[in-house]
Formats: sequence, structure tokens, C-alpha cells
Amino acid sequence: MARIVAAAVAVLLLALGVGLYGLGSGWFGRHEGPGEVTRSRLPAELVRARAEARRRAAPAGVVPKQILFGDLHVHTTFSQDAFLFSLPMLHGEGAHPPADACDFARFCSALDFWSINDHAERLSPTHWRETVQSIRDCNAVAGDPADPDVVAFLGWEWTQVGQTPENHYGHKNVVLRGLEQDEITARPIAARYPPGVALRRIFAPLPLRSRIGLALATRDPRVYDMLRYMKEVEGVPECPIGVPVRELPEDCIETAGTPRELFDKLDDWGVDSVVIPHGTTWGLYTPPGSTWDKQLSEQHDPDRQTLIEVYSGHGNSEEYRDFRAVRQGPDGRPVCPEPTPAYLPSCWQAGEIIRKRCLATGEDEAECEARAAEARQLYLEAGVPGHLVVPGATALDWLDAGQCRDCFLPSFNYRPGSSVQYVVALSSPPAGPGFPRRFRFGFIASSDNHTARPGTGYKEFDRRGMTEAAGPVPGAPDFLRPPRAQPEARAHPVDFSKLRAFQFTETERAVSFLHTGGLVAVHAEGRDRESIWQALTRREVYGTSGPRILLWFDLLNPPGGRPAPMGSEVTLDVAPVFRARAVGSLEQKPGCPEVTTSALSPERLRHLCRGECYNPGDRRRRITRIEVIRIRRQARPGEAVGPLVEDPWQVFPCPAGDLGCEVAFSDPDYPRLERDVVYYVRAIEEPSPAVNGANLRCTYDEQGRCVETRPCYGDETRTPYEDDCLAPVEERAWSSPIYLNRTRGS
Repeated sequence: MARIVAAAVAVLLLALGVGLYGLGSGWFGRHEGPGEVTRSRLPAELVRARAEARRRAAPAGVVPKQILFGDLHVHTTFSQDAFLFSLPMLHGEGAHPPADACDFARFCSALDFWSINDHAERLSPTHWRETVQSIRDCNAVAGDPADPDVVAFLGWEWTQVGQTPENHYGHKNVVLRGLEQDEITARPIAARYPPGVALRRIFAPLPLRSRIGLALATRDPRVYDMLRYMKEVEGVPECPIGVPVRELPEDCIETAGTPRELFDKLDDWGVDSVVIPHGTTWGLYTPPGSTWDKQLSEQHDPDRQTLIEVYSGHGNSEEYRDFRAVRQGPDGRPVCPEPTPAYLPSCWQAGEIIRKRCLATGEDEAECEARAAEARQLYLEAGVPGHLVVPGATALDWLDAGQCRDCFLPSFNYRPGSSVQYVVALSSPPAGPGFPRRFRFGFIASSDNHTARPGTGYKEFDRRGMTEAAGPVPGAPDFLRPPRAQPEARAHPVDFSKLRAFQFTETERAVSFLHTGGLVAVHAEGRDRESIWQALTRREVYGTSGPRILLWFDLLNPPGGRPAPMGSEVTLDVAPVFRARAVGSLEQKPGCPEVTTSALSPERLRHLCRGECYNPGDRRRRITRIEVIRIRRQARPGEAVGPLVEDPWQVFPCPAGDLGCEVAFSDPDYPRLERDVVYYVRAIEEPSPAVNGANLRCTYDEQGRCVETRPCYGDETRTPYEDDCLAPVEERAWSSPIYLNRTRGS
């Protein structure tokens, strides 16, 4: 009898072990496919009417090109982080596959074009094939290829994160021109993380024990689906390094360790593509001290990397400031800068938190200063997760440390050495005779949305659905943050071995810097794929912070006499003459137009569009001013960039009551500057409410220091779920620059 009982127990234990293994391995989950694209398109007369409205709004004499609006930065739940944020424990809405992105662009945001850009690092071969087919299905519904209602581009995101400024290159979206089999790659190209780099665990698999615990704690079918998703990716080997791309096995994950390797692989594939850096100033993952100097020579491809994202749902990356999160001392070691009226370094605030706690315990000032200095140094040594050196520190303790106080909707923990203005100012010696090496980018904006919603900025509503704001449901496991430590009066080094995924990042404060997202606009000869692509490649593009502002910027006196549009590069030795014109966006009516309500069921309308769509009225917002930015490019490597960036160089108020604004101006100093110069314009709209428009919502003292914050949290225990944290902002559009070069030797 005892043997029978023992055997039965052994069988039960074996069954339990197998069951737990299967639970953690995703056996009980289902594969989430691409979804089904709605098989109807927008009426041709509606598409023509929208184009006609833009033409009617254009000032007299405008070159007859169409302005089309799009979003070149869109994630679906084929991305691991998007899948994570879709879980009910984080107030997620469930699956949002590629088909949702197509339907949202067509019926909710009414875009003219968009691209899919899921993270390549966790995109399985099966999901890539499903992505390709879904994008083809989206275009197949669009009608006449010469006059489609919407154009969908195929692409992915190369998501590189370095642990130090030396090995950090950042994120880049790759967008492909065509969709035929010989026009696309067999697989996306992911970032490769070297062994030993702690931040590589952002995309590393969860240990089996953690998966089992997560499944048991939640008992949520969506969690089972996520575990299935993870297992599908982990079953795919990494492609061998050094093998020509067309000789690689069909089902492997292709990787590139640096931008140069990414460009080389794209060259090997031989397909037309554009590579778009984004999030260059995002301190959420960018190591303190990072700059773009190292990318100018060996890590740049001037033929593919021609556009840069100025703004997204994660904030603005445009503006340069002289502050730094860390400085280098005479001995080469990192030094924490002292605070200034414009900037409070996070490393410094780490020391102040410890100092305050130390004094409260009764220690003398000398001891507390020593502990504050130790905290500052430990923060710098930790890098991105430096905030974790202060045990038990809350979002309120950090005040507005690390933030750009006077930037427009800045990205979190701002890194100005990677800002677009800094990047454009850089120069390095030429490889041979001719011009110096420089970046020549067109400026765009997009959303970086993770719920398959391209073009979310059409209305400022629903912070939880239209931005990346996420927080745990009360009582649910919170794996976005490490367990809360008890406050101590001494800092401790970060134990990287205990951190996984988003536990590296300062998520609580970062939620206050999430917005509905921007748009890219093109001046195109037509609505078709090729016309849009040609506008992108000639940099005749601009970005907006969300509203569909109309913008033109031209050089009126280039050689040859015909005006040169934004994005142009011109050799000129006389004073340039420019013209900028802008028209405000259409104010939105509540609800959705009939074309959407007739195409989508009420349930899908709520799930996808959240009950609100692009639904323009007849009134346009007023453009209040046009700002001109002049950047004198470095005459030599290492020249200080701060004095070269003149922002604004000129400001032109627009007449009250006028919706449109037109200004002409010249730069008589240009011939005397004896250097190459960049000009671009910003068109500023009248103030309007925006989600997270005040970021941390600081209270300032008489010296301009932030003394108290009211962060807009991701969990409803501190910020009500329905609170959109609205505050007035001046929405805007950024033109692409016009690059003026002096004749060599002039």
C-alpha cells in the first residue's frame, strides 16, 4: 500500500512539475496573430475633399504640391514592451495587432500614410511574415495605387541601448520603400548586445521561475498568451555573424551591434530604405554624458540616415542647452555638476536627499556632506539606474532633477548633447577633398505609439489610451519597478544582477513626460507611395507636435532663381532671402464622422478609436508667431556648440485675427560669418490644452527653483484614472532646415 501511495505521490508531483513547466513555457497560451484588416476604404470624394481643404488654406503662390500627414513610428503588440503594457494588470486593453494600426490610421486618425516599426529584438520570424502580409493587406484595401486613401510602409525599430556613452547609439527606425519580395528584407535587423552589458536584460527572457510565479499570481489568460509569445521568440536562434545576409538561415534573428553594421547589412540586402534616429535626448535609457559626436564619422550613412525625429509621444528632442548630467574631471573620472538656475542634476539631488536624511538622524554636517558626496559619485557610477542608489526615494524626492526647465514638452531626463540642434551643428574633418562631414537631416515627428494607434495627436484626450502612460492595477504585481526599499541615510551601489527589464528605468516620474504624439508631413507631388517616398528622400518634410499645421519654408534666391524648399542644401555666398508661411490646424468636433461609424462596429469603435476620431470643423487655430532658428555649423571639431545655436534668431509675431501667417526675411550677416549655416522655422499655434502639458507640474520659488511637484502617475491610487493632466501648451510645427554652404575658399 505504501508503495502505491508513494507512486501516486510521485506521479502527482511529476504531473505538477510538468504542469508548472508548461505554465511558465506558454503551453496554455495562444499565438496572437496579425488580426484582420477591415475590408473597406474611405470614399474617394472624402479623400479629395480633405486635400482640397488644404489647398484652399494655402497662401497664394504656393507651389502646387500636396501636404500629406503620416506617422513613421508605430508599435503593435508584436513588440514585447507593447505586449507587456497591454496586460490587464497594467490597465492594458488587450491585443492590438498590425491590423488595428491599419484600421486606426484609416478610420480613427485619418492619416495619409504610416509605417509599422515593431522592435526587431523580440520579433519572431512568424510575426515578421505576418507583419509583411498585414501591411500588404492594408495597402490592398486602399484602392487605386495611384490615388490610395492611405499608404502603409513596412519597417521595424533597431533598439540599441548602451550602458556607457561610449557604446550607446540609441534607437533607429528602418522604413522600407517597397513591398514586393525583392524590395524587402527576409527579416528585420535587431540590435546585438554584447555579453556582460546589464542593460541587455531589457530584452532578455524572464527566468522560468519568474514566469511561473507571474502566471500563478495573475491567473490571467493574457499573461499565458504573453508567455507563449516569449517562448516563440526564444526558440529562434541568433543568426551567425559574418555570413552574407542572403546566405543566412531563413528562421533566425539577424543582428547588428552598431549603426555601421546596420547600414552595411542594409547595403548587402540592396533594398531602398530610410533610417530615422529617434529619442536622441531620452534620458530614460540614454546614459548620462552621451553625445552624438561619435556617430558622425564611422557610424553614419548619409544616403540612408537622412531624417531625424524631433518630437514624439515621449517628448521633444529639438533644443540644445549647455547643461550636462555629468562632467569629466581632470583625471577623467565623472564629476557631478553643481546645480544652476536652469538645471538641477539628478546626481546632485541624490546627494541632497541623503544629506537631508543624514541631518535628520542627528549626524554632524561634515559627516552628512561626506555621505552626500558619496551618493553623488555612486549615482554617476550607476548610470541610467542611478536613482536606485538612494534607498526608498520617491518621485517627489527628486523634484525636477534632470529635466530641461525651459524646453517645449521636453523628453524625460534630457540629454542635450544628443539634441537635434547639437547634432546639426557638428562637423568633423572631411575624409578627402571637399566639404566637412556633417549630418544633413530632414526634421520629422511621429507618435512612438505602442497600441497600434498611428497619429494619436488628433485630439488631446484619454491619457491612458492615447499615450504610453501605464501603471499597475491595485494589488497586481508591479514588475515595472523594483521592490520599494526602506529609506536610509546612506546611498548604496546598484546591484545590477537583481534588475530586469524596466526596473532599470525611472518609470514613475517618466509617466509625466508622455504625450499623444506628433506627425510627419510631406510636400508630395501626389498621394501614391512613390510620391511620398520621394518627398521623404529629398527631405521636403516637416514635423508637428500633433495638430495638422500647414507649413512652407523656402529659400527665394538660390542659384538658378527657382525657390529651394525646406530640406534643400544650397551653395550660396550672398545674403539669403527666405519666406515662411504657416496656417493653423482645424479645431476638432467631438465624436467620429459617419464614414467611421458606418465602417466600424460600436464595440470596435470603442476599443480602437476610444470613441473619438479625427473630425475637423471649419475653424482653424491661429498661428501666433513664426520663430527662426539659425545654427552656425562648427568650423572645427570640438568648437563649443552653445554659442553657435541661436534659438530663436528672429521672431515674427503674426497679425491678430489672421489664421495664416506669412513672413519674409534675409540674413545680411551671412556673407560675413565665413562658415556654413543652417536655418529652420517653427510655427507656433495659440495655446490649447494638452495631455501632460505641464509635465511634473512644479511649484517654483522666487529664484525659479522647483520646490514641489505633482507628478501625473500611471496608477489611479495617486492620479485618478480619468485625469488627463491637461495644461495649456503652444502646439507647433518644425520645418526641415535649409542648409547653406559657402563656396570652398570664398
